[in-house]
Amino acid sequence: MAQFALPPGQVSHPVAPRTVEEDWFIFEGHGCMWVKTVDVESVVDLRAGLSLTIPVGTAFQFRCDGDVALKAVGVTMPPWPGMDEAFEVVGKW
Repeated sequence: MAQFALPPGQVSHPVAPRTVEEDWFIFEGHGCMWVKTVDVESVVDLRAGLSLTIPVGTAFQFRCDGDVALKAVGVTMPPWPGMDEAFEVVGKW
């Protein structure tokens, strides 16, 4: 489990998890998350109180659209295995 923050106006690196599912809870700020599977691509509105799941192999990228940091808690299932878990992908932003 990890808590993290993305400052206002910033965009994350686009990645996909190799072997874990990620469960996120947004507890402050707002922004958007781009998610892409083999068959579906969408943009999810991120706001405080939202929870979402990122399945194994799903590409994603998120950004902070507000004037306060976008803050979240994330849990992986199974536990995060190490530095090589996430691999870079071509993102939306």
